[in-house]
Amino acid sequence: MEIIDYFKKSVFENYANFKGRARRTEFWYFNLVMWVINMLFQAVSSEFAAGTMNSKNNVPFVITLVIFILISLVLTIPSLSVFVRRLHDYGKSGWWIFLSFIPLIGGIILLVWTCKAGQIGPNKWGPDPKDPSSRNEVLDAFKD
Repeated sequence: MEIIDYFKKSVFENYANFKGRARRTEFWYFNLVMWVINMLFQAVSSEFAAGTMNSKNNVPFVITLVIFILISLVLTIPSLSVFVRRLHDYGKSGWWIFLSFIPLIGGIILLVWTCKAGQIGPNKWGPDPKDPSSRNEVLDAFKD
């Protein structure tokens, strides 16, 4: 899978999927694409802002800003879902995402958790995304 495929998977296939697990690769590639999108919009909007600083025609800047806000709103749910699924892979509940509201310490703890490898084998949030054989074990358990 390529970088953009992980982004598409998180946005289109798992838009609001807060169940299951996300590998480190999926989480970090999704965030990389989000960062690139953010930088592109900032570059474009700053060019429009600089070009319209002394003129009364700031329509291009406003249009760019509105598009950026809309894209950010649309991508908020996939961002949260991939984060929760990443926490699930590490063995933590999705509610731990609220740790980010604790200044500095919460962000550091979440960063460490998202960088560490997930639990090996199936856990209560689903099969190991790295191990295809664990998917079969979980599916077999549901067949009975």
